Amino acid sequence: MSTTGKLLLGILGAAAAGAVVGMLIAPDKGTATRKKMVEGIGKFAIDLANALQSGKENVIAETESYGEEAKDLVSDVKQRAKTAAESIV
Repeated sequence: MSTTGKLLLGILGAAAAGAVVGMLIAPDKGTATRKKMVEGIGKFAIDLANALQSGKENVIAETESYGEEAKDLVSDVKQRAKTAAESIV
C-alpha cells in the first residue's frame, strides 16, 4: 500500500474513532446515540467504498500509463535494432 493510501486510511480510521467516541460521550439517550452511530457507520462505509473505488481507478490509470510507456520503449528498441541491423548489412 502506498504512503498516500496509508495516510488516507489512517485519516478515515481516526475520523471514525472520533465520531464513535463523540457519540458515546454525548448527552443523548441511548437509543438516539445508537441511531446516530448506525448512521455514522453507514456514512463511513459509503465514504470508504468511494475512497477504495477512487484508489482502484487511480491504480488502473497508472497501470495503463505504464503499459503505454512500455509499448513506446519496445517500439524504440525495435527501431534501433532494425537501424543497427541495416547498418551492418
